[in-house]
Amino acid sequence: MSKNASDKLFQLIRSLSKPEKRYFKIFTGKHSTDGSNYHILFDAIDKMDEYDEDRLKKGLKSPKLRKSLPIQKTRLYDVLLKALDAYHANSSIDAQLKRSLHCAEILYKKSLYNQSFKLLKSAKKLAYKYDKHTTLVEIFMWEKLLIEKDNYEDLGDKGIMEMAEENARIIRKIEAYNDLWGIKSRLFNILNRQGKARSNDDLVRLKSIIDDTLLNKKKEDLFYHTEYLYNHIYSAYYFGVGDYANSYKFLKANVEHIEANIEKFNEEPNVYFSILTNIVYIASELRMYDEVFFYLEKLRDLPNTLEIKNNEDMEIKLFSSSYSIELTIYFLTGEFEKGVEILPQVENGLMLYEHKLNSVRKAFFYFNIAIIYFGASEYNLALKWTNKLLNDIDISKSEDIYCFGQLLNLLIHIELDSSTLLPYALRSTQRYLSTRNRYYKFETTVLDFIGKLLKVKDPSKTKGVYKAFVENLKPLKEDTFEKTAFEYFDFISWAESKIDKTRSFAEIVKEKAGLKKKAA
Repeated sequence: MSKNASDKLFQLIRSLSKPEKRYFKIFTGKHSTDGSNYHILFDAIDKMDEYDEDRLKKGLKSPKLRKSLPIQKTRLYDVLLKALDAYHANSSIDAQLKRSLHCAEILYKKSLYNQSFKLLKSAKKLAYKYDKHTTLVEIFMWEKLLIEKDNYEDLGDKGIMEMAEENARIIRKIEAYNDLWGIKSRLFNILNRQGKARSNDDLVRLKSIIDDTLLNKKKEDLFYHTEYLYNHIYSAYYFGVGDYANSYKFLKANVEHIEANIEKFNEEPNVYFSILTNIVYIASELRMYDEVFFYLEKLRDLPNTLEIKNNEDMEIKLFSSSYSIELTIYFLTGEFEKGVEILPQVENGLMLYEHKLNSVRKAFFYFNIAIIYFGASEYNLALKWTNKLLNDIDISKSEDIYCFGQLLNLLIHIELDSSTLLPYALRSTQRYLSTRNRYYKFETTVLDFIGKLLKVKDPSKTKGVYKAFVENLKPLKEDTFEKTAFEYFDFISWAESKIDKTRSFAEIVKEKAGLKKKAA
């Protein structure tokens, strides 16, 4: 592909659904004198699996089209956007309001002020119904222009004051939303990059962000989306500090809030989707398995609940969330064999959607797959996925999971009896933790244990090293900041399986999850 060739047109065409493509052909046939050229170029690009401008030029029969390709691509891109704008003109409340405002502007400029005012009045009613406050601000601006044309005759001083207060009230609602959005974004930026609080400094940093969240905020300044953000912030904060019971409380409050305002959230499926995903994860960490499957069913039924048409974006989200949740449940309960059964579907999904998943999501997938293979004693396959995590993922965007990927990698080398590679892997992990300032108590304990294990020459003495490791880990599991580490992998159960050779790692995890007792 030419270095300077843009593939944005290719990306846009690839994103189109079949109905959108069909509408584009009809639209250009009716509204363009150059429709045939558009269709030729469109079809040529649509057939490509990946964009190659040189190959595209060679495939075009028209010398004129080849010579003016950059211009033709730009024109086609613009026409495609116009066709999509027309196709989706009434596809959402925002689109309907945008169209009404444009029509009101046209009527205003034609001096049809009464007609413009009536259209604005209808749009205003719709905007209030769905809390579209930024659109209301635009409506207010047009209302002011119309009132000025009328020389304020029908408004009077009282009406002007009421209108000013109405404007100010909407501005306060927008400001409250913006404040909470900023708090939420700062909080998630830290959690996504660094993970949960592992020190008092981390705790102070997280708390400082959410302090004064609703200070000086009046109830009337909040609307449905602001209340959602409030619950979202506190559920994330409590997740970050390891207080899952309170995190669950705010997540549940948000599920109830969304379901009570389902009509308003109908156009924002990602909001409901993320809340359901989070509450399933937290419920699994709290071992509330009835709730896990209750909310998982809601998640899988989301397209029906919100009447969402099938689209690739929703398919990707359902794949990444539902399978990620299933893998998590299987390694928490020790049912690694069930996890292995679904891995072919997971790996197929990754082949299809991997390029559209963000670094954090991919990192968790790789890590969870590695754990499933590890628990099923498929150590070479586990190593393959930890290598993929450590080599292919941007460290800066997923420090926490990358760190535990390093530790899991060390355990895999122990299981593979890689006496020559383990010292190298240990030094690599030590360097990583040192440069990232991640030498917390847990990480130090694991590395000290592996260092001692490497020094043991008499195999009969290794059991004592594992016993000491378990005893050193137990108090950390009760530590506010260190207990987070045990959510990534059950290090204690693994060490116990090395002490008692009669029980596998999977069996011990199952016993602790209570599965064997239920079976009996």
